[in-house]
Amino acid sequence: LVNQLPEANLILLRHLFGVLHHIEQNSGVNQMNAFNLALCIAPNMLWLPSPTGPEEESRSTKKVALLVQFLIENSGEIFGGDIATLF
Repeated sequence: LVNQLPEANLILLRHLFGVLHHIEQNSGVNQMNAFNLALCIAPNMLWLPSPTGPEEESRSTKKVALLVQFLIENSGEIFGGDIATLF
């Protein structure tokens, strides 16, 4: 799916997840593991197209957080092994 994205979107995601991966690699110092980062970032990444109730929004946010956590933890495989060298 990543390879089907427009180039500009792919570059943006590579850089975003490169930063998140770098932060996660220092979680022993900053306490920001992939789970914590995902909880902070997920509400800003994807959201439902129309307003819903609090329960549905909570379920949706949890699903997005799991996706973001997966992307952080597997960013090298998903976006290329050189993601750590972007910065």
